[in-house]
Amino acid sequence: MSSQEYVYKVQQHYESYFQTSGNKKVLDKGPKEKLHPNFYILEFAPNKIHDFWTYCTVGMSVDCEEENLIELFIYSPRQDVALIELLTVAASYHRNVLPLDLNHTVNIGQPWLDDSKCDHGFISLPYLDGEQLEILELGEKVINCYWFIPITEKERDYKMGNGVEDLEQLFEEKQLDYLNPNRKELVV
Repeated sequence: MSSQEYVYKVQQHYESYFQTSGNKKVLDKGPKEKLHPNFYILEFAPNKIHDFWTYCTVGMSVDCEEENLIELFIYSPRQDVALIELLTVAASYHRNVLPLDLNHTVNIGQPWLDDSKCDHGFISLPYLDGEQLEILELGEKVINCYWFIPITEKERDYKMGNGVEDLEQLFEEKQLDYLNPNRKELVV
């Protein structure tokens, strides 16, 4: 499959799921030169599926042969170019430093939005959307679309010490407010 076919199929997958067209966004600075030339971010305004903004990578794993072929998406309470940069940096890390996968955590090096304490990300199953969004079969390859959840350093440390299941249980018990950049830390 050509790289153009790959990105076309990924975009189709997202647009079919969200039942609307996404806006193609390309970062005009930063690590974009380390990415495949066909890489971009799709921005979805609030729609029939979700009443908030969604940003999705397209081409993060294009031409990759690894087993963990992934694309990422992140939710936001508002439209913000910072999320295009965040996902572009994550994609560059995946392609050039160390492949990312389910349950990995990453240091994003700055607040997710505004002055948020969330300066890390947790790569999760798309619990709000399920396998219909998560799984994209392209011939013999399976692409997994995972949720990039902004978390704090202490929450990352909690995952490292207690495991993924305990972190996800904490999210559920304390009702993670995943759209609030100013949410309180779940770990004290």
